Amino acid sequence: MQIQVANRIERLPPYILGKLKQLIYERRRAGADVIDMNMGNPADPPPEAVVEKLREAVLDPRNSRYSVSVGVYNLRREMALKYRRKWGVELDPATEVIATIGSKEGFSHMCLALLGPGDTAVVADPAFQIHTYAVVLAGASTISVPLGNDDAFLARIEDKLDRMTPRPKVVILNYPHNPTAMTVEPGFFDKVVRLADKHQVMIIHDFAYGETCFDGYKAPSFLQADGAKEFGVEFSTLSKPYNMAGWRIGFCAGNPKMVGALGVIKGYYDYGIFQAVQIAAIIAMRTGDAFIEQQAQIYQNRRDVLVQGLRRLGWQVESPRASMFVWARVSPEHLAPHKGSTVAFCQAMVNDAEVAMTPGAAFGEGGEGCVRMALVENEQRIRQALKQLKRALSKPASATA
Repeated sequence: MQIQVANRIERLPPYILGKLKQLIYERRRAGADVIDMNMGNPADPPPEAVVEKLREAVLDPRNSRYSVSVGVYNLRREMALKYRRKWGVELDPATEVIATIGSKEGFSHMCLALLGPGDTAVVADPAFQIHTYAVVLAGASTISVPLGNDDAFLARIEDKLDRMTPRPKVVILNYPHNPTAMTVEPGFFDKVVRLADKHQVMIIHDFAYGETCFDGYKAPSFLQADGAKEFGVEFSTLSKPYNMAGWRIGFCAGNPKMVGALGVIKGYYDYGIFQAVQIAAIIAMRTGDAFIEQQAQIYQNRRDVLVQGLRRLGWQVESPRASMFVWARVSPEHLAPHKGSTVAFCQAMVNDAEVAMTPGAAFGEGGEGCVRMALVENEQRIRQALKQLKRALSKPASATA
């Protein structure tokens, strides 16, 4: 029998990061100590009190039963309290907050709830892959605009909204940005709300890195803008600020109709997050503010080491104000042996330097020439990675081609 997959699968390009992960795996199987800065996968432990609460909750057999797909009420209430405390945003936990199995799952199912064949969404370039391909998996199409954080960027979006028929249905934003770590000031979202009002377009904002900030910067929430809840939602996660990536717990908050639509989809797809994890997550949000600041300082220290070292290599790199990534433009001389391809360059660096980075091309055409490096290794390992890169890049071009 000839198996035919759905068109949505055929529309997906080869998963670049999957090939890189396979190469890393193969090198490690061969005995190489690859320093992996490829993925934003926190390696530091979560708060001790949260782990202890999980241990306690696991022992209660009631928590091993199915939960509810939208998240237990006390968890949603705790997220609402956090929004009030940190960003001055009032949310109704019953209708304006929903728990998700990580923000990536929630984002994907939100696209399924809002979009279908014939619909379009505006996405920046470069962008985190799911921002593009969740739209594709929903049967809709994306319109790319070059990334920015200013009036010119919003003007590029508005041009698409003005000229396209039918008008795009959704605008997808992400600040602090993955992969570039680009940030915005609060006034930016006021302009986004005005744009949404003018063109009657929905906004989805990915706020996954909103609490990992440096040098005194405080990332604004989209929901802080007046009228934001009328037009959109915001996704957040416990993965990054609390080092709970594998726990798979995130949130969507904002417009009640959009939140409700996501709830309908989730009601068909899942029975919710393991309840013991939800109980532990309440403790994380209730007691973890100091932990978040301490973890951000750890990332800031690693950032400083990495940025300085990459600049010594001759790469162009700005010191990010937030996220757990450094976005660097590789020097032309280092890319030249690989025909300007960051995919080929990153594959070569796994082999030759035993250092793993993410090629910018994995995030769209606008990312070519750059690499993303995650701040998941300690300072000593980062210094070692820089030494290994320098050594590999100093070899004749034929040795790293």
